[in-house]
Amino acid sequence: MHRLALALSVLAALAPIQSPAPVRAEDAPKPLRAGIIGLDTSHVTAFTSVLNNPRAKPEVAGVRVVAAYPGGSADVESSHSRVAGYTADLKEKFGVEIVDSIDALLEKVDVVLLESVDGRKHLAQAEPVLKARKPVFIDKPVAGTLADAIKIFQLAEQYGTPCFSSSSLRYSPSIVALLNNPKVGDIVGCDAFGPCSLEEHHPDLFWYGVHGVESLFTVMGTGCVSVARVQTEGTELVTGTWEKGRVGTFRGIRQGKADYGVLAFGTKGVVLGQGYGGYEPLLVEVCRFFRTGKPPVSAKETIELFAFMEAADESKRRGGAPVTLESVLAKARDQAGSSK
Repeated sequence: MHRLALALSVLAALAPIQSPAPVRAEDAPKPLRAGIIGLDTSHVTAFTSVLNNPRAKPEVAGVRVVAAYPGGSADVESSHSRVAGYTADLKEKFGVEIVDSIDALLEKVDVVLLESVDGRKHLAQAEPVLKARKPVFIDKPVAGTLADAIKIFQLAEQYGTPCFSSSSLRYSPSIVALLNNPKVGDIVGCDAFGPCSLEEHHPDLFWYGVHGVESLFTVMGTGCVSVARVQTEGTELVTGTWEKGRVGTFRGIRQGKADYGVLAFGTKGVVLGQGYGGYEPLLVEVCRFFRTGKPPVSAKETIELFAFMEAADESKRRGGAPVTLESVLAKARDQAGSSK
């Protein structure tokens, strides 16, 4: 028995060492097929160039734009004048299939980027996506009215479909670095600034001021109670009062040099975060969201952000008087048919 055991051990030692079974291509995670709704903004080519890059960084690899629905708005010049050009770019430069309806798009994709520049279109365009349970990122503005914004998130909850909206400003390196800066301490206030062109079919701040307001909320968080607004030809100045007496302002710029930034006031210091970091930081978050189904920005915060801007419009109508966010939210909830 001793000799037999020894012989078996020698044979085992001489046996070739087997390598682990190779990973089969069919077992590897399949890339997510992304579809775009609305080809009237530079975001569609900028996003596609990042996502469809064969040498894409790991954080954005695995999500590929494969189909798109042009959309467009006849009464918004910056929409209808650009649809044809961006449609041709997506088709010819990136090989994206162009379809003639949202329903056709949904048959071909796993996830959706809703990019229509006109926020008024978003509710109608988002509803079939949410009903089909395709995770969707909705670019700014999330909607053309506060009531529509509430309705979109209500539908997302009803159908159990992951959904979020954010400006790329939220993830600009200058703001991220500020939030992680120990020299700031606890935030007690913030002054945000950014370009603020207007568009006649949207509430004043919804069109472009939304990016600066997103920066403000990124620093301040939720809890804004009331808003007061001053408007001149070249400037918006919106002052929000938060819980515990914190104050945050947004300066919208239409005259003079325009730039993005936030000045954060903390318990330890005052720090400026200035400049724009491009789209890729946002796309990293979008791709993570598509993979996990977990929105990085809550519906509550996005709705409050839009309530801030709606309250600013109401303050303008009242000659600059303070307006509570709860008052505009209550009206919008009634319009949306929501009790939340």
